[in-house]
Amino acid sequence: LQIFNDPIHGHMELHPLLVKIIDTPQFQRLRHIKQLGTKYLVYPGATHTRFEHSLGVAHLAGCLIKSLQEKQPELNITEQDSLCVRIAALCHDMGEEHKHACAYLLRKSLNKSFMKHEKASVDMFHCMRKKNGLDKEMKDYGLNLDEDITFIEELILKGQKDEPVKMLFSILQWSMKGRTEDKSFLYEIVANKVNGIDVDKWDYLARDCHYLGIPCGFDHQRLLKSARVCEVDKRKQICFRDKVADNVYGMFHTRYTLHRQALQHKIGYIIDVKWVFVGKTDGKLMISKAKDNMLQYTELTGQPKHE
Repeated sequence: LQIFNDPIHGHMELHPLLVKIIDTPQFQRLRHIKQLGTKYLVYPGATHTRFEHSLGVAHLAGCLIKSLQEKQPELNITEQDSLCVRIAALCHDMGEEHKHACAYLLRKSLNKSFMKHEKASVDMFHCMRKKNGLDKEMKDYGLNLDEDITFIEELILKGQKDEPVKMLFSILQWSMKGRTEDKSFLYEIVANKVNGIDVDKWDYLARDCHYLGIPCGFDHQRLLKSARVCEVDKRKQICFRDKVADNVYGMFHTRYTLHRQALQHKIGYIIDVKWVFVGKTDGKLMISKAKDNMLQYTELTGQPKHE
């Protein structure tokens, strides 16, 4: 295991396969994409990147999986399951263009429909596998590519994203192909479409608050330690003790505060609007065509290039 020293989570131990992924050009691109886009022009400390956020999400996903393995061995969570979830957590933002507001305005100015960043992340993941020979590495660490690649794709695409929320609580036929229904709770770790409590939020809320200088009103470690898998409406879901309800409320209130004070800051929005002018250079930069070529997409970052 390789240890990364992180200002939010301290010493993070990451699996050697995750380190192989981190070392690829496709993943290293995230070093040049700021987590909060142009907000660093308003908040001087907001210079953190998607790179460190992705490492943090992978670390927290591993911590949550390990906690469930130790406290509920009857769930039969395999090391193969754990590794797939951690890979998905690490790669969930690989297709990020710029911060969402900038990307939306840019699409609008170009009158083009760029793919959603989750779909781009899956495409970048496949490009990374092919260009860096990662399939052999995955097999060496015990992954079954036929089912595990599909599982990782589904996790990045946020599982049951396109289904109505009511279907998550119903007894309708299980639609996922990567894992059977008895492992349904695994789809709630990276991006939870049931209640919105997931390791992606835990990391970006703690990280954004740290760099913006905004108080973080909840403790993700307390949520992590109280998480249990329970059967709800005939499906296994990640649940939390009633005594941490205030901490859950604090998480959503922190998210609200973050959006009000920083992400929707009026000056930040004005700066984002300036991205409309980037549309005029599309013919030269070929931004709109990059979505069809992942090697070209790798060159898209939030940083200007000087010739």
